[in-house]
Amino acid sequence: MRPILVNNWEATYFDFNEEKLDNLAACAADLGMELMVLDDGWFGKRNDDNSSLGDWTVNREKLKGGLEGVAESAHKRGLKFGLWFEPEMISVDSDLYRAHPDWALHVKDYPCSFGRHQLVLDVSRKDVQDYIVKSVSDILASGAIDYVKWDFNRHLTEAFSEGRAPEHQRETKHRFILGLYSVLERITQAFPDVLFESCSGGGGRFDAAMLYYMPQTWTSDDTDAVQRQRIQTGTSYAFPPITMGAHVSVTPNHQVGRVTPMQTRAFCAMMGCFGYEMDITRMSDAEKQQVREHIKLYKRLRPTIQLGTYTRLISPFEGTKNETAWMFTSEDEKEVALFYFKALSEPCTPIRRLRLAGLDPDAQYKVAEYYPAQSLSHDPDSTGAETLVGKTFYGDELMQEGINIDKINSDFTGYLWVLEKVG
Repeated sequence: MRPILVNNWEATYFDFNEEKLDNLAACAADLGMELMVLDDGWFGKRNDDNSSLGDWTVNREKLKGGLEGVAESAHKRGLKFGLWFEPEMISVDSDLYRAHPDWALHVKDYPCSFGRHQLVLDVSRKDVQDYIVKSVSDILASGAIDYVKWDFNRHLTEAFSEGRAPEHQRETKHRFILGLYSVLERITQAFPDVLFESCSGGGGRFDAAMLYYMPQTWTSDDTDAVQRQRIQTGTSYAFPPITMGAHVSVTPNHQVGRVTPMQTRAFCAMMGCFGYEMDITRMSDAEKQQVREHIKLYKRLRPTIQLGTYTRLISPFEGTKNETAWMFTSEDEKEVALFYFKALSEPCTPIRRLRLAGLDPDAQYKVAEYYPAQSLSHDPDSTGAETLVGKTFYGDELMQEGINIDKINSDFTGYLWVLEKVG
């Protein structure tokens, strides 16, 4: 099963040092997390996104003890340690580009177009493939890295190769991907114990071939919980939840500015490979306690969510497009985790009955736990549904009549029921 992680990107961006990362690791361990990931900015002279891609050597000004020191800080606290790479890219301001400008995809004697101030390495070339394998392997060979986030943040443009004759230039994009598969085959075979996650600005390269090498994908750089209900539901039509990286981020959200309750963000992120993408060291004591409780809850439900059967009960793409409901049933069919979200509160709405699916109609199910919606303005408000805890219902009753949702008087709400099969 996938570990619960914290990624430092939205916490620090490029502005970090050993002390900040040590504090992050200490806080992560205290909250019950299992993996700390160091994102962009640890290599070359990378203090912004203008330089150093391709120079995969540790920035000793930021990290005087190297990656080994940061990894030791995590490992001594019982955490695994992960690292961000973007190996298929190159910055013009890099030692690699100064030595090998011909290694970038480009049309000779024409200006290049940039995305995120970077160019793409010509991975169709064997010498470039060998360089990537060696650069990444030299870092991983230290044994300090347990997880790799492999990123790809721009499109292939000017896909022409100096290593190919003019009449074969149309092959470049195809051979680029074949070259990438060769690189991934060599690296993943050499480091079978490292968990690899694919990323392309999120899910831009979420496909079966990449999942062959990297069993999970960062689903989107959009971490807003309301948007994520659509993103993760849509992805689920092709890929199971265990493949989806899904994290809790700060509010106001860095992408859309929306403010949502911590519980809604957590319940949405619990759908997949659960983690946090925020500065956990700056949370209040009350927020930290909430996170501890969410992590404890997810650890209990993780086998059901990651390994069980996933069912879409209400799609955010249908009907009012204002509701989402997901259901997870454990492999032995003895536990059910039922999530319900409503984006915007509405007046005078009819009672919403949430009908389950795929249950044993003749079996009884006990409502073991219930988490009512958390409001932005006041404490969780229960109007009677909490009294269902401890009661039992037949499977056919839950599928045909369903469970009534509490009256909703706040935006961006999330609910969770946990049911146990008792007979």
